[in-house]
Amino acid sequence: MKHSITILLAAFLMFSCNSKPEGFTLNGTVRGDLKDGTQVFLKKIGENNQPVEVDTATTTNGEFTFTGVSAIPELHYIFVDQLPGYSAVILENGEIEFSAQKDSLGFAEIKGTLQNDTFSDYMDQSREISLKAQSVQRDMQTASGEAALALQDEMKELQEEYKDFELDYIKNHPNALISALILERAIATKAISAEETKNLYEAMSPEIKNSQPGKRISEGIDRLKQSEEAEKNTSIGSKAPDFSGPTPDGKEIALSDVMGKVTLIDFWAGWCRPCRAENPNVVAVYNKYHEKGLNILGISLDRTEEAWKKAIEEDGLEWNHISNIAYFDDQIAKLYNVDAIPAAFLLDENGIIVAKNLRGPELEQKIAELLN
Repeated sequence: MKHSITILLAAFLMFSCNSKPEGFTLNGTVRGDLKDGTQVFLKKIGENNQPVEVDTATTTNGEFTFTGVSAIPELHYIFVDQLPGYSAVILENGEIEFSAQKDSLGFAEIKGTLQNDTFSDYMDQSREISLKAQSVQRDMQTASGEAALALQDEMKELQEEYKDFELDYIKNHPNALISALILERAIATKAISAEETKNLYEAMSPEIKNSQPGKRISEGIDRLKQSEEAEKNTSIGSKAPDFSGPTPDGKEIALSDVMGKVTLIDFWAGWCRPCRAENPNVVAVYNKYHEKGLNILGISLDRTEEAWKKAIEEDGLEWNHISNIAYFDDQIAKLYNVDAIPAAFLLDENGIIVAKNLRGPELEQKIAELLN
């Protein structure tokens, strides 16, 4: 009988150790002279990309506590009233320990759960490379000649080292939320290919795939594929894809309708200061070469029809214009893989892309060359 009780007790203890916590407890300590009753805010990023308050606690002897349930690991931020900066923390069920100096919240020590331990490990390794880069940047400010060139090469090596470090971290930590966050950023900056992104994503655990960044990665892979296809179709030497859109007076024109001996496709917007600053140069080039065969088709990424028309009139842009008034959701912009403006594509008489993003004297020189 005693032997049976021992077996049952061992089984109970094993079950207890392996069972997942049903909620989280975040125990925080802020060191320094912190007034009792100081508010501590737990926030996360909302739909408008701004911090949204999730919970509030108050301090006693510099200590505070948050409790709750986290269905999936999710990145949150801790703000302390009247103190500068903030700390990132991953909420997941379990005991989370938070400790920071009041004047340096960004360097808080957070541990106790798998996700936070991994996150802290990543931050420690990341800071090592960042500190090296900061040191090189300081040296570059005073260096010249061969020393400056050597430092530039060193900075490029550090950038490659950091990229390799992050990709290796994702591969080695498929169960970590930080891996999904890194991969999501890589998609946004187009740092890696869609195929490599897909391989890294498929190796991640179901829990991470089901997280918010995991879901965004799944959607981002398709966008990255489309972007790569658009980049391929609009590379120099490729035939420019045809498209059409509404003009300011409500008509519809296509690129093929307005082709000249040389054609400039100009992506711009009334709200874009660099675009408006470049417009006088484009006007001068157009006035000089239009009679010789230069045509321009402006594609506006404005948000409103009023702003679009007003900018055309103010800047004296007398060439053809179209716009879907769709900002960067514009299908023509996506077709040409345009995610920043100004952006320009110069076509020869056969519609072949011969140059991209030329401005100022370089634009005029290339147009003059094509028109001979």
